Amino acid sequence: MRLRHHLKFCFLLLLCSFFHKRTQAQNIDSLYLRNIYDRSIDFDETKLDSLLYYSNYIREKSAEIKLKTGSVMALRLLAIHTEMQGEYDSATVYYLKELEEAERLGNVGYEISALSDLCILYSNLKQPAKSKEMILKSLALEKKTGNIGGLATGYENLGAIYNELGMHDSSLYVLNEALRLARTLDAGWDSSTVYNNIGNVYFDQKQFSLALPYFQHNFSVHSSTGEKGSLWYDCLNLADVFLEMDRSDSALKYVEASLNLAQELKSRSRQSDSYEIAAKYFHKMGNYKKAYEYLQTKATLDTSLLNEKTNRTVATLQEKFNATKREQQNQLLMVEVDKQKIQNRYVTFLAFIAVFVAVWIGFYLYQNHKKNIQLQAKNELIQKQNDKLYELNYEKNSLISVVSHDLSGPFANIKMWTQILNTGPDNFTPEQKKAISRIESSTVNGEKLIRNILDVEKAETNRQKLSLENFDLKIFVEEMVNAYRPSAQKKAIKLHYDHLDREVLFMSDKQLVSRICENLISNAIKYTMPGKQVWVSVSDEKDAVSIIVRDEGLGIPKDELPNLFSKYSKISTQPTAGEASTGLGLSIVKRIVEELNGKITCESEPGMGSLFTVVLKK
Repeated sequence: MRLRHHLKFCFLLLLCSFFHKRTQAQNIDSLYLRNIYDRSIDFDETKLDSLLYYSNYIREKSAEIKLKTGSVMALRLLAIHTEMQGEYDSATVYYLKELEEAERLGNVGYEISALSDLCILYSNLKQPAKSKEMILKSLALEKKTGNIGGLATGYENLGAIYNELGMHDSSLYVLNEALRLARTLDAGWDSSTVYNNIGNVYFDQKQFSLALPYFQHNFSVHSSTGEKGSLWYDCLNLADVFLEMDRSDSALKYVEASLNLAQELKSRSRQSDSYEIAAKYFHKMGNYKKAYEYLQTKATLDTSLLNEKTNRTVATLQEKFNATKREQQNQLLMVEVDKQKIQNRYVTFLAFIAVFVAVWIGFYLYQNHKKNIQLQAKNELIQKQNDKLYELNYEKNSLISVVSHDLSGPFANIKMWTQILNTGPDNFTPEQKKAISRIESSTVNGEKLIRNILDVEKAETNRQKLSLENFDLKIFVEEMVNAYRPSAQKKAIKLHYDHLDREVLFMSDKQLVSRICENLISNAIKYTMPGKQVWVSVSDEKDAVSIIVRDEGLGIPKDELPNLFSKYSKISTQPTAGEASTGLGLSIVKRIVEELNGKITCESEPGMGSLFTVVLKK
């Protein structure tokens, strides 16, 4: 449990130098807003409300005093706020808007800030290639400004990204370059993260003796400055490296220090990481009971953190859903109001029909045409809103499934450690045995609850008990092929059935075999151009039967084949006649085939068609 990399929000030197002259030209209000901004960018997750408040405050006050850079500062604080809440899509949008606004203003300092923010975000999202792209753009701008501090920070971040990509030599090179530049700056420049990143590179290469001096250097510096947050990272790193070097006494010292600092900082995420390194230490020492206790505490804390994050996300999704629903109701009401207005006009015109019949007819036709255009526009808007509601509902259901799935990990760990404790019951008192039994019972109940939730996600397959019967597979598949001949004829597709001259007796569930054939044959017709051919055949081996469907369709790109049978997967190949495709068919086929103790494979190339083979054991 080490800090794997340590990218920095270290742009204060650049911004101070870049805006020094302009600050003097502005009045005290603009300086006041910049001071608020500089303090706010260092807020942590405990000050989320303050971040949002100051973002709105800076935006409003900047508009009043016509401070152009106020929009960039407000956007950055809003992006940091959404990122801390785990809303990474929204955070990405705000960071890109920050970059766009900085480019519009021609403000190089804020451009560098936005690019660095995006670099860190992509790194946290495990997209090191995108992160590298952002930091290289940032470095190019830094070189133009000639800001040594900015260059040092850029090289430092690039080194961490290279380490993520496994480019250790490149990482060490740019990190040492960052260290060289840092030594040319004033003593106030913090180079501890450079040391930390160099230590991480050696740690990842398992050169622990080389990593140790860098972590020790940081510990010494932060001990003298009293920076508890940084000191906690140092203790965690030192505990980890001493454990890998089998220096247990030294490791224990820093494990205890990290636990104490996490408590002092009142940071539950830091406490969770400290509990994990403590469990690792006691596991390595053979004290499994103590290791289990720390893992149990960590699991409880992680579950609490996950529930908080989940509740925030669900609340946000619910609010979006409610807002969209209200907007839809307003639009429907407006349509009704428009209809009522048209009806009232119609009644008014009827009163004067005798005198103005010709004028009325022309005016009515015009109004009717206008009404149809309005209704069409309203209907399109309502359809878009319905689509959005569907996406939000799907996102909510997916979130429930993901959360249920991720909770299975802590339960599995608790169950494993409970089983380990049960291997030595003679060492426990009756009360302790009873407590272990209760833990194990609670774990089983928790796993059962998770399985029940996940079963809802799998409900589309309509699983039921198998109804086995003996039937002739050759005749059965032939009936399935004949059922799809009208569909093939509509597209001028020749549908062939190649079969054996003898019976192919097979015991299975006819309904499930029928669903397999329906999906494969309908897909073959759906993705084949008119005038082409589709072949269906049955083979009989010693211990298995095979159903083979081959077509002359559009084919599937090679890079999409691994996800072909995934739930909700969408391939780039589209049905040739605009037929609908949900992305569920092949995932259902795969699940049914596996339920029948079989397997399914696909061979395909773009423009060469596809070959699906289902093998079912007798």
